[in-house]
Amino acid sequence: MTGDYMLLLILCFPFLGAFVVVLLGRGEGAGNDTDRKRKTTADIGAGLVTVSEMLCFAVLFGLFWKGGNEGIRYDFRWEGFCGMGLHLCMDGFRALYGLIASLMWMMTTLFSAEYMKSYRNRGRYRFFTLFTLGATIGVFLSADLFTVFIFFEIMSFTSYTWVAHEETKEALRAAETYLAVAVIGGLVMLMGLFLLYGELGTLEFTRLAQAAEKSRLNGNGGYVRIFTASVCLLFGFGAKAGVFPLHIWLPKAHPVAPAPASALLSGILTKAGIFGVLVISCAILPFDAAWGRLLLVLGVLTMFTGALLALFSVNLKRTLACSSVSQIGFILIGIGMQGLIGEESSVAIRGSLLHMVNHSLIKLVLFMAAGVVFMNLHELKLNKIKGFGRKKPLLNFCFLMGALGIGGMPLWNGYTSKTLLHESIVEYRHMLASANAGGAGWMQAVEWIFLISGGMTVAYMLKLYICLFVEKNNDRKCQERFDGMKHYMNGLSGFALAGSAVLLPLLGLLPHLITDRLADMSAAFLNAESLETVVAYFSLINLKGAAISILIGLLLYVFVVRKWMEAVQDGNRIYRDRWPGWLDLENLLYRPVLLKLLPLLFGTLCRLADRLMDTIVVLLRKTIYRDSRIPHEIKEGTPMTHMVGIVLDGVTEYFNHPDATEEEIAEDIYIRQHAEGRYEHKLAMMHDDLQENGTIIGRSLSFGLFLACLGLLLTLLYILID
Repeated sequence: MTGDYMLLLILCFPFLGAFVVVLLGRGEGAGNDTDRKRKTTADIGAGLVTVSEMLCFAVLFGLFWKGGNEGIRYDFRWEGFCGMGLHLCMDGFRALYGLIASLMWMMTTLFSAEYMKSYRNRGRYRFFTLFTLGATIGVFLSADLFTVFIFFEIMSFTSYTWVAHEETKEALRAAETYLAVAVIGGLVMLMGLFLLYGELGTLEFTRLAQAAEKSRLNGNGGYVRIFTASVCLLFGFGAKAGVFPLHIWLPKAHPVAPAPASALLSGILTKAGIFGVLVISCAILPFDAAWGRLLLVLGVLTMFTGALLALFSVNLKRTLACSSVSQIGFILIGIGMQGLIGEESSVAIRGSLLHMVNHSLIKLVLFMAAGVVFMNLHELKLNKIKGFGRKKPLLNFCFLMGALGIGGMPLWNGYTSKTLLHESIVEYRHMLASANAGGAGWMQAVEWIFLISGGMTVAYMLKLYICLFVEKNNDRKCQERFDGMKHYMNGLSGFALAGSAVLLPLLGLLPHLITDRLADMSAAFLNAESLETVVAYFSLINLKGAAISILIGLLLYVFVVRKWMEAVQDGNRIYRDRWPGWLDLENLLYRPVLLKLLPLLFGTLCRLADRLMDTIVVLLRKTIYRDSRIPHEIKEGTPMTHMVGIVLDGVTEYFNHPDATEEEIAEDIYIRQHAEGRYEHKLAMMHDDLQENGTIIGRSLSFGLFLACLGLLLTLLYILID
């Protein structure tokens, strides 16, 4: 092991802390004073671990913030780890996202102390929360794709427990979907790593671009193999990020997962997927037009589909989950524009980075606010929670900050990043128009889908805000109970929520002082040049784009939400679920294909192949490998079956004729030895049957496939152990 051991310490600290916290909470569940003390001690321990991790990254962030973009870098290598070694590094981008991740974990852990009081298995939740923190930090500190893969898979499996935590039928089904997407994505990603390493001979971020360029210059299909490997990696990373059509786990997982876990799933774990997409786009295929077009198409589909699902949703956390899908689409558009615009794409990639940061912080606030609602009402349906936020100014303020931020309102953080993304689309459209190249009309369509998706964001957040804080509940007694809740969260939860909420307008009010410097810190990792001019965030043209989206959102709320999605029932307005029940991509496509069609198809093919191979074996035995004729009778059985059979025949005859003389017994044994019912003959026949069955099985395709799988498993174990 060589390099800066500080990186290894920062990485391992949450893993070690997870085991310590389990020991502190040992024996939870008794329901007595000792049990409560243990729970409190374990909560404090978990909080201290996350606070310590956040402080470490705060110090590192301060060093990079002070040093600007001067190439400061820390490295750590563990040669031979899992065969290919472990490589960690620290630069401006990693310091930034390490700070954001640890900050979010700290706030959600503080919030969980109150939120998880009514839940069982709190010790399990703490353990896997800290373990997932370590795995996520490992992803962001990785300096090669092999290290990314290791921690990415750990993160996927440990976060599975969040989704399954309640262990209800709905939770287990959602967790099943989450795990299936993670496993399939991981396997496809592993195939991409094999292809990429076979072509380039390296997985190091700093060497990928040079190796890829060399492979392209050599020809011989190198570019095609690199692109194919990149698509496989995109499948794996996109599955975690929630890219369409692999987004299906988000709307299912978030409503059943605890709210603090939902904040991390949406705010950070999806960004781990985006981190992988950035590596592909900035290190493997930098400024590649074909790759940019692919990401642009996926980004537009993801952005619009997520916004549409959120607009139709009548469940608080499901709406926020679908919103996350949409915002991932916004980020992908910026990454795609980097490939299309080329080396002059700093605006686009900076917009993607800043929207990553903004979305993480916004979803931290919104999901914790949703957690406040759920831990008081244990309900998420809009018709049930309507009016809960009235007369609750702190909750109102925090939710409003998140709503204004994600809606792209000027002076809030979401506005700055969406402005940069919109500006990159307009810039590329002008480039195409000035060069008289085709595609300018298509980019005009992309711009309008961008603005309409932003408008849908305004509409569904306005729907949530009015439902919670303006409208009254249809049940008067229920509304009176809501209004009487003065202590709906404790001081620690209030600190976590309010402390996170104040960051959103702060980042929006000081874009040049804060957000631009954050982008400068990450420029080296993003392969982005410094901006030649200062972005005029509040110029008339940029404000016009935001105003169009806001106006579209208001119109959608008035004419779609109020006029069509709401209905009057018994004199009260209710929210109706207008989304067609059958239009569920998971139930409509994925489950039938994966659980019915593919097993039927491949099962039939394997059975046909097995019968074909058995037929070929029989034909070969009767022709080429035909047994030679023997003039005398083949002796049946083996010496062992012969000896055991004689003993059993003798014992049987003795007990059947206890008074017989020795001559009579010998005569009976001789007769039985020449009869079909003797034990010697039976054992010989059993031996021959077993031998024949073993021969048939050994020559079958199924047995061959079994041995092949066993060999692959042993090879994998050897690679891991060696």
